[in-house]
Amino acid sequence: MTNNPEFLPASRLILFLAYEEVGLLDLTGPQTVFWAADKRMRERSLAGYERRTASLQGGMVQTAEGMAVETEALSSFAPGSIDTIIVPGSPHMPRVQTLLKDLTDWLNVASSLSRRTASVCSGTFLLAQAGLLNGKRAATHWAMCDLLGERFPDIRVDSDAIFVKEQSVWTSAGVSAGIDLALALVEADCGHNVAMQVARELVVFLKRPGGQAQFSELLESQEEGVDTFGRLHLWIMDNLALEPLTVEVLAEQVNMSPRNFARVYKQKTGRTPAKGVEVLRLEAARRMLESSPRKVDQIARLCGFGNEERLRTVFQRTLGVAPRDYRKRFAVRANAAV
Repeated sequence: MTNNPEFLPASRLILFLAYEEVGLLDLTGPQTVFWAADKRMRERSLAGYERRTASLQGGMVQTAEGMAVETEALSSFAPGSIDTIIVPGSPHMPRVQTLLKDLTDWLNVASSLSRRTASVCSGTFLLAQAGLLNGKRAATHWAMCDLLGERFPDIRVDSDAIFVKEQSVWTSAGVSAGIDLALALVEADCGHNVAMQVARELVVFLKRPGGQAQFSELLESQEEGVDTFGRLHLWIMDNLALEPLTVEVLAEQVNMSPRNFARVYKQKTGRTPAKGVEVLRLEAARRMLESSPRKVDQIARLCGFGNEERLRTVFQRTLGVAPRDYRKRFAVRANAAV
């Protein structure tokens, strides 16, 4: 298979499975990715994606969130006509799984006739029940990793992966990771540029940094102690390079004594003030490496690290990757600099 869209065959059929109490975002997140990719491909007069939603009997299916979706019957799809099967999860999967034996029996047969099969979140349990993950590594929602390992001990559960590819079977972590998975599938089919354009349209990472255990430090900082220090965090982001952000400087911004500020900040956020500043500097540097044409040493100074070596040290310690390697993986290519 090639990454050059010029060589894509006719439109590929992406079949999304639905069932009672399916997770709505598990279903619609990947659907939106393939919709956007189809649009981008057709703008180039190239083959895109045909997207269909199906259930065992067809008709209206109630999602876990209460919204009903219209589906076609699985019997209406000819064997071998499906390029990719995507199996969403459900927040009630431990219970729902026992009611879906007919669906997983169909999946066992249909998967062997399709180019690839993928699951979102707890949809991994349905792939496992269909016998598609025996001896394979797989991802699922972090809260269900232990249960997946207990019920299917032959599976090597990866509790930190955003998504996992094992031959023709793909599995992903919780809920929004289905978007990451769909972007990876689009990139494999249509190339990096199309996948990046889709990611930018949807305002998401093409390849988000870290695993599912890691999430945005800026959002975390805004959430923790938001009533007391939310404005301070915004002020820090606006002043990363203007002056040394010492305890004394930060305490003055919130009209507290340095000693009391250091104590309360640690109590409210779980971090020392110095660590809090470092986290916000790191987040700013990450965003600039992804979207700015500035050189790495300039970014280091603008974010308050002083020099590239100090920035590299923090990146390696926190993210396990050097700033330049991070940029190669995650930057919009037109903006990337040395």
